[in-house]
Amino acid sequence: MHLRVVHRTLFTYAGEATESFNELRLRPADTESQRCLAFDLRITPATEARDYRDFHGNTVHYFEVPDPHAQLCVTTISRVETVPLNERAVVPEVSVTELSASPEHEMLAEFHTSSPYVPLEVEIWREAQDVVSDGSSDVWSHVRRLGEHVHRTFAYRPNSTGVHTLATDALRQRCGVCQDFAHVHLGLCRSLGIPARYVSGYFFNPSRRPRENEASHAWIEAWLPGVGWLAYDPTHARPADDRYVRVAVGRDYTDIRPVSGTYRGAPTRSLRVDVCVRQVRPSHLYPSGVRSTGPSAAGSVPSASITAETSPA
Repeated sequence: MHLRVVHRTLFTYAGEATESFNELRLRPADTESQRCLAFDLRITPATEARDYRDFHGNTVHYFEVPDPHAQLCVTTISRVETVPLNERAVVPEVSVTELSASPEHEMLAEFHTSSPYVPLEVEIWREAQDVVSDGSSDVWSHVRRLGEHVHRTFAYRPNSTGVHTLATDALRQRCGVCQDFAHVHLGLCRSLGIPARYVSGYFFNPSRRPRENEASHAWIEAWLPGVGWLAYDPTHARPADDRYVRVAVGRDYTDIRPVSGTYRGAPTRSLRVDVCVRQVRPSHLYPSGVRSTGPSAAGSVPSASITAETSPA
């Protein structure tokens, strides 16, 4: 499937902002299940963006706007080709014992231990144990059942949680948005020793009604020895297929903030994020040679971070 993604972030300040330094994680990744064919970054006020790879392999674009400005607008336009689920490798059975004995398991310790948004408290472990108490040992089956459990027992409720809500808080409330569903699913997997990481990206919703809002999305990936990372979406209770576009991965939301930064000056008066995901024909792709830069972050209040909570399309 060929998808075109337009992501626009607009910060409007109560006065003038200066000395703005920003980072973006908005460029779709190149993986076995998708290819980023083109990526265009546009920043207003105009400035030069550079990029680097972070610890988790995500493309990070950074830029500065030193002069006074009342607004900061970051727009990215991406073209991505995704691979259908039925064309991907079949997932073999891997037991929990095999997972624990694999040499990579210890190397992936950061993905099966606590992280800032996913503290592995006893209540998470108890919940996971209740879900897989039938004695089965297949790791991917566990991942799917835990995700289905989150989907079934949690209510999708925008504005019931915030961008700083922890997995343990969402577990107690039994509601939230895709970020919360992903964090709880991570905690359940990790409490069983299954390496799992947070994924940010986009979801193409072909049944979207006119004027219905679209947004970024979040899901998880679990690691199996001999297979690698496999994606599952607890919000929709299904493995991620060719409707999903992966952008960044990390331990949790801390590592993948799409837009972050600092500046001096007046506080932020408003933040608007618009996302549009559409399927396109291959012939509509950008010609070769299009400018390709990486995600840029937007300004925030002095010595603080600005982030926009997103929900599934």
